Amino acid sequence: MKAFVIASFALISSCSVSAAETDLVKQGEYLARAGDCVACHTAKGGKPFAGGLPMETPIGTLYSTNITPDKTGLGDYSFEDFDQAVRHGVAKNGSTLYPAMPYPSYARVSESDMQALYAYFMKGVEPVAQVNKDSDIPWPLSMRWPLTGWRWMFAPKVEDYQAQAGADPVISRGAYLVEGLGHCGACHTPRALTMQEKSLSASDGSTFLSGSAPLEGWIAKSLRGDHKDGLGSWSEDQLVQFLKTGRSDRSAVFGGMSDVVVHSMQYMSQDDLTAIARYLKSLPAVDPKDQPHQYDKQVADALWKGDASKPGASVYIDNCAACHRTDGHGYTRVFPALAGNPVLQTADATSLINIVLNGGTLPATHTAPSTFTMPAFAWRLSDQEVADVVSFIRGSWGNKGEPVKASDVANLRKNDMQTTSGDDLGQVTSKH
Repeated sequence: MKAFVIASFALISSCSVSAAETDLVKQGEYLARAGDCVACHTAKGGKPFAGGLPMETPIGTLYSTNITPDKTGLGDYSFEDFDQAVRHGVAKNGSTLYPAMPYPSYARVSESDMQALYAYFMKGVEPVAQVNKDSDIPWPLSMRWPLTGWRWMFAPKVEDYQAQAGADPVISRGAYLVEGLGHCGACHTPRALTMQEKSLSASDGSTFLSGSAPLEGWIAKSLRGDHKDGLGSWSEDQLVQFLKTGRSDRSAVFGGMSDVVVHSMQYMSQDDLTAIARYLKSLPAVDPKDQPHQYDKQVADALWKGDASKPGASVYIDNCAACHRTDGHGYTRVFPALAGNPVLQTADATSLINIVLNGGTLPATHTAPSTFTMPAFAWRLSDQEVADVVSFIRGSWGNKGEPVKASDVANLRKNDMQTTSGDDLGQVTSKH
């Protein structure tokens, strides 16, 4: 009888440990989704988390690493090795990682969440044997030792995120996700000449999440409270809807943000999406004089009357109006509105030029399964025609974007050709 009791207790204990491990792996899977790890660590057509995705940087092309539990990936990593890489930016061999791995953001991830992430990558991910690919960075920029100095100067101290006393717990949760695992600042915050983000949190000043310089043909727009080119005109509900489905009453996802919605945001809980939205809506505008968009129907009236004398108007009517309408209002959650759209009014028009040249696809998500595609126009419109229609869109219906030049279009078209291998220009698409 005693032996039976002992054996039963051992079995119960084993099941409890197994259940606890299962819960930890599930938590880690959710956190990996929140961090969008699969998007960077999966090459096109490759196995999940096996690495090999090319990432363009100002100094050359990096390739993401294998983070599966195979020996070519994380197979021999202890938790301490894993934590050193993710939060400290130090590889198992002691070298400093390139900050394309956003360890400055991950420095504030809690140790308990790190334990869950480690459990997931070691026990919840399929091992894939794939040796990591060397970066395409010319010497001497490829030397690793200067990165150690960079890390000492610019990476923050590794410590669990601490909410401010008396802060709204929902906003604090949003700050933890945005500033930490979500590493939103890695794309949406401008960088200095020495390539560090100019700020890593809202407490660092108004540069945080104020928008980036062009990278791979796209601008990561401001996420602050400006109406013209930020989120000032968005409601919290509209932002939650956009993060979950990639579309809202005001806009539609494109470029690198499509991967974030498809691989990460659509899987996050409603509470976490609300926390992210509420935190972003708490960020003040960069420009205190910024005013809400005021719709101007002058252009809509002219187009309705058949007046296409304004430069770019005829190109717009022939190529854009069927979907986005002559009044610029588009069709809700299908073809985004152009009137008052903050994406179209950024100081740099790179994103708009890119999507006119190369088109784009609004991806399907679990709660918005329809897919809509905007065709590429590079094959049929000249540089001047693209410049004209982009300038027309940026300056109509009350929009306040500056006009662009044909040379701006030519430069982006040239870069597209250099990053493709013989594809028809009409089929060019931006890489992740």
